[in-house]
Amino acid sequence: MSEITNTGWDVLDFSHQALRQVVRGVPAGAWQLPTPCSQWDVTQVLQHAAGDQIGFAAFLTGEPGPSEDPFAPSGALAGDPEAYAEAALSRSAAAWAGVDRAAEQVPVPVPPNTMEPSLGAGACALDAAVHAWDIAVATGQPSPLTGEVARELLEVSRRIVEPLRAWGAYAAVLPAEEGDDDVAALLRYLGRDPRWTPAA
Repeated sequence: MSEITNTGWDVLDFSHQALRQVVRGVPAGAWQLPTPCSQWDVTQVLQHAAGDQIGFAAFLTGEPGPSEDPFAPSGALAGDPEAYAEAALSRSAAAWAGVDRAAEQVPVPVPPNTMEPSLGAGACALDAAVHAWDIAVATGQPSPLTGEVARELLEVSRRIVEPLRAWGAYAAVLPAEEGDDDVAALLRYLGRDPRWTPAA
């Protein structure tokens, strides 16, 4: 597998590692289980998440984007899922590691298609982190999110998510409930039920 590249943005490095770990933890036979992304199984969520990471890298470097539409994942992987995820994560990490932090804007694959570097890295981190959560809860693993990371990603979300709802990338905000913590607040803002289970 490729050598892991640190990006220099802590929240992005955390989110990449979260996705890496939950993919590694998917049990045999669990790749077709349902997920909080109601139309996609675990394999499709991985394909979407990997494609999004490649998309961010492609915008930053000008190299080719994902070979498959991340919003129409096939549900079939030809190779090892860990290697598949690692190829995308390493490419994304290398691209972000090369970003000039002093740049006013960098190109990104989400509206408005340019952002200050820290916000762009946060957008990339949000994508990896929330899909890591999707895969984790779908396959019986603990949530990979922490309160600290969730608070940071909620601030990112409030700046970028509304235009994405129109595309169907995120569902409508769910109302807060008593006992919600920072992770639950993030998930509800993204239209996800923090108490989701495969039987839900």
